[in-house]
Amino acid sequence: MDTYQVIDAPHITEKSGLQKSQANRISFKVHKHANKIEIRKAVETLFKVKVLDVRTVNVQGKKRRVGRHFGKRADWKKAIVKLAPGENIEFFEGL
Repeated sequence: MDTYQVIDAPHITEKSGLQKSQANRISFKVHKHANKIEIRKAVETLFKVKVLDVRTVNVQGKKRRVGRHFGKRADWKKAIVKLAPGENIEFFEGL
């Protein structure tokens, strides 16, 4: 899988902001079929940081209703990446 296809977007929430400030962990939405090794290589290559640990979570899409029609949001995968002490990503500064 190509490096630019692995990481889809940053996942910014209150919880991810707390993890960033307390434990130097950053959350990303990643490709559904990406594994931990590919995620580690992609983060290290794109942001030029040292990654200590990668944890992944398969997030189930929520059921939604519009009128009498039911639907479901797409399932997606979240990666929580722990950076080495002293490392940071400029994109996430100030969050």
